[in-house]
Amino acid sequence: MLDKRFALLHQDDNVFVCCEKVESGSKVTLENSVIKMIVDIHVGHKIARIDILQGDKIVKYGASIGSAKEAIQSGHHVHMHNMKSDYIPSHTRQNKSEDN
Repeated sequence: MLDKRFALLHQDDNVFVCCEKVESGSKVTLENSVIKMIVDIHVGHKIARIDILQGDKIVKYGASIGSAKEAIQSGHHVHMHNMKSDYIPSHTRQNKSEDN
């Protein structure tokens, strides 16, 4: 059973997609586990369906969308802090004064 606030877009995906904001501290059912969220998860963000090892592909829509920069436990937030795109460079914002 999967909590209605998350969707599995493809059977091969290793992430669920959030369909409704989930607050930190909320308990959610993800297939065979009940997990307490440790951070807020916003609509469109992903959480790990399974444990993902550093370097493993992140799979959404049945296709790789990037790689894990670090190990990600099942139920944890998957976003730019712990994954990278394998297709486009990641950019960071710098303070304008640093450019001078």
